[in-house]
Amino acid sequence: MRVPRVAYLPDSFHEVNGVAHTSRNFVDYATRHALPFLCVRAGVRTLQFEQVNELRTLELRRSRAAIRIEKDLHFDPFFFRHGSTIQRELIRFRPDIIHITGPSELGIFGAYFAWRRGIPLAASWHTNVHEYAARRLEWLTRRIPRRAASSLEQRVEQGSLWATTRFYSLARVLFAPNEELCRMLEQATARPCHLMQRGVDTVQFSPAHRARRLDDSTLVIGYVGRLSVEKNVALLTRIERGLLDMGITSYRFLIIGHGSEEASLRASLKQADFAGVLRGPDLARAYANMDVFVFPSYTDTFGNVVLEALSSGVPAVVTPGGGPKYIVRDQKTGFITNETGFVSAVATLYTDRARLAQMRVASREYALTCSWDAVFDRVYQGYEDALKLD
Repeated sequence: MRVPRVAYLPDSFHEVNGVAHTSRNFVDYATRHALPFLCVRAGVRTLQFEQVNELRTLELRRSRAAIRIEKDLHFDPFFFRHGSTIQRELIRFRPDIIHITGPSELGIFGAYFAWRRGIPLAASWHTNVHEYAARRLEWLTRRIPRRAASSLEQRVEQGSLWATTRFYSLARVLFAPNEELCRMLEQATARPCHLMQRGVDTVQFSPAHRARRLDDSTLVIGYVGRLSVEKNVALLTRIERGLLDMGITSYRFLIIGHGSEEASLRASLKQADFAGVLRGPDLARAYANMDVFVFPSYTDTFGNVVLEALSSGVPAVVTPGGGPKYIVRDQKTGFITNETGFVSAVATLYTDRARLAQMRVASREYALTCSWDAVFDRVYQGYEDALKLD
C-alpha cells in the first residue's frame, strides 16, 4: 500500500502543552521520512505557506477576538474567515486522510471538510476535556455544600464527555495515548482506537546535562507543567508540609511553568524556585538537576513531562489516575501512589540515596526504549487500517 497523503490539523502547535509537543514531533517525523504531509495550524505569524520537499505548512493567525483558554492557548470564534484558504490548500494537496486532534477551530473545520469531500477522518484524543471542565468549576463548588458540589461536578463531567465523544464519533479511526482511553473511546464511539503514545528525545533530555554533584545533600523536587487547578498542584504544598513534619529540611522545589495557581504556590511554598517556562537547553538542564520529579495530576492522558524526567535520569512520583501510570514502573523508575503516599515516596528517596541512584539508572534505561519514530510508525499503521475500509 502506498504511503497515504496526510493532512494534519492540530489544536495547538507553538504552545507549551502535550498536543503542541506531539504535533511538532509529528512534523519532524514526516520531514525525516520525506512523507507527503500537510500541517494546517494557527500561529502568531501572518498568513504563510511553506513547502519543503513533501512537507507543506499553512499557518494562520488567530484574531484579536480569540478567547483565552490557557495563558498561551486560545480559541478563535472568527477563525472561519480562513475557511476558503484552508479549503483551497486541502484541495490542492489531495489528502487521503485528514487527522484532527480535538474540537478546536481547526478540528471542527477538518471534520466538516472531510465530510463534505468524503475523505476518511482520523481523530486523536490528547486532553481529558471532560475532567478539566469539572475541575475548572472549583471556584463555584467550593462555595456550595459538598454534596451539591459533587453532583454538579459529576453532571458537568458526564455532559462534557458525552459531547466530546459525539464529536470523535465522526472519525473513522481514533488514537489515544493509553489503553484505558482507547477502551473508553471504542465503547463510547463504536470506532476502532489505536495507541498514539509519546516519545522522547533522549539526546536533549539526558543526565549528561546535570550541573549539580550527585552527592549534593539537598534534594531537588521538580515539577514541570501548567500551574493550574486540573493539574492538582495544590498537592505540592502538602508534600512540603509533610516533609517538614518528618524533620526533612534539606530540599528545594524547582517549579517550571506558569498558570493561574502560581501566585498561590509562591505564597505557600517555603523553599521553592519558580523558573517560569523553560525551553531547549535550559529545560534540559533543569530536568537533569532534579533528584525526583513529582506529578500530582489525575487528568493527563499521557504526561510528556514524566517521560522527559525519566530520560533525564530522574525518577517520578505519579498518581494512579490518568496516563502517567503507564509510563512509570512502580518501585523501579519511581512510584505510583495516591496523594497521601507522595510524601513517603519523596522521603524514601531522600533517606535512601542508594535506591535513588538505582532508580536514576532504571529511569534512563526505560526512556531509551521510547522513540518518536516508533510512535508515528504505529499511527501510520492505523491510517492503513482506516483506508482499507474504502
